[in-house]
Amino acid sequence: MNCRNCNQNISEKYCGNCGVPVDLTRVDSHYIVHEIQHILHFEKGILYTVKELLLRPGQSIRTFLTEDRSRLVKPIIFLIITSLIYTTIAHFFHLERTNTIPEKAAHSAMVAIMAWIESHYGYSNIIMGVIVGGWLKLICKKSSYNFFEILIMLCFVMGAGMLLLAIFTLVQGISGINLQLVGGTLTFIYCLWAIGQFLDGKKGLSYLLAFIAYLLGIISFTVLAVLTGLSIDILNTI
Repeated sequence: MNCRNCNQNISEKYCGNCGVPVDLTRVDSHYIVHEIQHILHFEKGILYTVKELLLRPGQSIRTFLTEDRSRLVKPIIFLIITSLIYTTIAHFFHLERTNTIPEKAAHSAMVAIMAWIESHYGYSNIIMGVIVGGWLKLICKKSSYNFFEILIMLCFVMGAGMLLLAIFTLVQGISGINLQLVGGTLTFIYCLWAIGQFLDGKKGLSYLLAFIAYLLGIISFTVLAVLTGLSIDILNTI
């Protein structure tokens, strides 16, 4: 038998040249469960990833970048999944901030952009991570990490931050107590601490640089979103 992919002769269950199996397993419930496990790396410990990011973010991320990339969940997938968890909880309890938008602004492009950000936190966080990463690389010029390594770090940190927000949102939805300010503040503090730990947790300057870069990133992201929406609104009135 020849491989259907590379046409090499096959004598085993898998092609020795390209690795394609001779017989594909049928798509059923077991296949779906396996695919979900594979994407989230449940078999390698998503709970382990969360624990390490909450207790030893700097060390665990540095290990991921330089030594072992098999123990933690893939960073971009981790950020998207945790953002989806937060968005789902907020939507379930009807805690989206867009509910307070006046009806007269319903057709505003700026409002539409803000609503998109709130309903697509995964992609929004990736965009904001790129901006924060740019500021970090600019401010920490002497850092040995390149921009993409910093971006991977931010995916982990912001993903853990979204989980913290999800917990506070869940408690708020159940108890009715407004915890947005508390949750947002603690999440912000966690992100600064985690970034500082990654840069060099032994130096106070690392936390200061983390604060400056993260704050500038949030401001830049917000200004970019607002200016984009205002520009579209202005063009629509011409």
